[in-house]
Amino acid sequence: MFLKNLLNKRSVGDIKEQQAKTYLQSQNLTFIEQNFNCKLGEIDLIFSDPSTDILIFVEVRYRSNSKFGGAAASVTETKQQKIKKAALFYLSQRKISPSIRFDVVAFDNEQINWIQSAFS
Repeated sequence: MFLKNLLNKRSVGDIKEQQAKTYLQSQNLTFIEQNFNCKLGEIDLIFSDPSTDILIFVEVRYRSNSKFGGAAASVTETKQQKIKKAALFYLSQRKISPSIRFDVVAFDNEQINWIQSAFS
């Protein structure tokens, strides 16, 4: 039963990441990479904004109900630190130093909320 729930949760997560990717592309952002993993953490989506030359690291969160604060509230300080460390690793690996931004795409039920500069 645990494995079935875990697989369902991953499937929903994959679907929400794809929806977030499609949504951000419709906002004229340029897709770069999905599910960047390193020993320091994972970055769900990476985009660039051609109008500003900013590299955007995106965390995608989904909650079926907001009983515990909703999707955006689930990006804790600990999670933010992991994303920042993974982003720095990504930049150092590619030997680039662009301006960067950390966004969150939060899904509460089917409502999408794109939070730009969600944390720094």
